[in-house]
Amino acid sequence: MKSIERPSAFGVFKPVGHVIVAFPADGDTQDALTALLHGGFAADDINVYSSLQMKRQADLDIEQAGVLAGIGQELNLVKSHRDLAAKGHSFLVVKAADDERTQLVASIVRRFNAVRAQNYGRFLLEELIEVGSDDKQVGESPDRGLDAQTRSGREESVPAR
Repeated sequence: MKSIERPSAFGVFKPVGHVIVAFPADGDTQDALTALLHGGFAADDINVYSSLQMKRQADLDIEQAGVLAGIGQELNLVKSHRDLAAKGHSFLVVKAADDERTQLVASIVRRFNAVRAQNYGRFLLEELIEVGSDDKQVGESPDRGLDAQTRSGREESVPAR
């Protein structure tokens, strides 16, 4: 897999035009990777991050985050990825330049137990996998963090592998 540039917003990773997918088991990550390659995605458009790699990158992003990263959700997203990585989740970052490709990524990774699939647009982040219950989402803020749509509202409630 090709190393992607580290596009950022306010000092934290923000890969616009990509989908970040988290998996609880390395086998699921590898199976999804194979399915994406068979589904027409190029190897250069997919990056694999082990749990250790993602945790290291998230820790670095948090350390280097600019003041403005705390205003939006960029920093909370990085913290969410760090929490999942700390629990052993591995990640795929898949280039998906349009809605059709984004939906194809989502349909493939759902088959392999993905717990998160987040499409990074220029201004919006779209959750591609429903998480949690039918409860209404609570307000997000830099102090409260990202609403994980789990019963507790935290990533800690996502099952460990």
